[in-house]
Amino acid sequence: MDQFPAPPYPGMRVAPPTPSARRGVLRWALGVAAVLAALLTGLCTLWLIGYETGVVPFLAGLVAAALPVPVYVTLVLWLDRYEPEPPWMLAAAFFWGALVAVFFAIIINSVGVLVVSAFAGDSAAESYGMVVSAPVVEETAKALVLFILYFWRRDEFDGVTDGVIYAAMVGLGFAMTENVKYYGMAVAEDNAVGVFVVRGIFSPFAHPLFTGMTGIGLGLAAQTTKRWVKYVAPAVGFGAAVLFHALWNASARLTSAYEDGAYVLLTYFLLMVPTFFGMLLVIFLSLRREGRVLREHLRPEVLRGLITEADYDCLCSVAGRAGATYRALARGGFSHWRARVRYNRAASELAFHRSRVARGIQPRGAAPHEVEADYVQQLYRLRLQLEGK
Repeated sequence: MDQFPAPPYPGMRVAPPTPSARRGVLRWALGVAAVLAALLTGLCTLWLIGYETGVVPFLAGLVAAALPVPVYVTLVLWLDRYEPEPPWMLAAAFFWGALVAVFFAIIINSVGVLVVSAFAGDSAAESYGMVVSAPVVEETAKALVLFILYFWRRDEFDGVTDGVIYAAMVGLGFAMTENVKYYGMAVAEDNAVGVFVVRGIFSPFAHPLFTGMTGIGLGLAAQTTKRWVKYVAPAVGFGAAVLFHALWNASARLTSAYEDGAYVLLTYFLLMVPTFFGMLLVIFLSLRREGRVLREHLRPEVLRGLITEADYDCLCSVAGRAGATYRALARGGFSHWRARVRYNRAASELAFHRSRVARGIQPRGAAPHEVEADYVQQLYRLRLQLEGK
């Protein structure tokens, strides 16, 4: 850190390395192909659901499933206060769950149920589909994008909070599309109220909760220096996701078979509710860890004079950031608010970059000091903008 001169860093003009034109075109081509493939699978999924439910129930289910999603997404993103994740990665996770994961889950689960039905009968096939196939297939389909993001954009996967945020987004996307099917079928069968109460009120966060176990495992792997934890934590997290999903579905299957809602209620209060509050505790502890990372790795900028002591206190607490952002909006309007948000983000990126380097994780495509220099320059320029210079 001592290689940087004191502010205002007049001689530092380090630009991040840019990929070659050929690599850039290849990335765009792969990105467009991925988007088109996701849209195609999504259209196929919606067609399959509409074919099963009928047009009017399908449209009713689509509206009922999509309306609360912005509220759920807002609640999830509110937790991501110290280092907001890139919007395109959050969108990728959500639409993977809504378009790709659901498509493969429907196909694989349906084939498995048909095979079991042919050999063991309809009752055994239904139990297999709900308790065995759905938990394994659905959690695998959702977890796949988490592992892709973890290995591909390692510099954006800093810990448990990030893992839970991405898992919640893919889970919300999956639940939304799945609810289109269940709500549509319920409308067709005149049971819309009961299904909406169970899925929309009592368990809207079921899929994010299950997949959150995988996210916690990957988050622990991201922040540890112990090799065995890097392998064991994601495996245990994925196993917990499948197990919790299977237990929840088993209670629904028993309720359906014996027409006794006690199974669902017991599972809900003995498993789902404690797990939900346990995850909130994990997120709270993770946010405390992120606060310590900021306090440790932003202190050098206070000593150099780039960040004031008062600003340092704001940057290192969720409440302080919220207050500083509000004051920027009240005093300078939207432009100051935007600059403050970018200032907060640049400070977080700098701190987490230093933390990763300290743990032996090197950035891709650039030397650590070049990446650090870029963040420092961003902070300096944004500070001048906030000060009106």
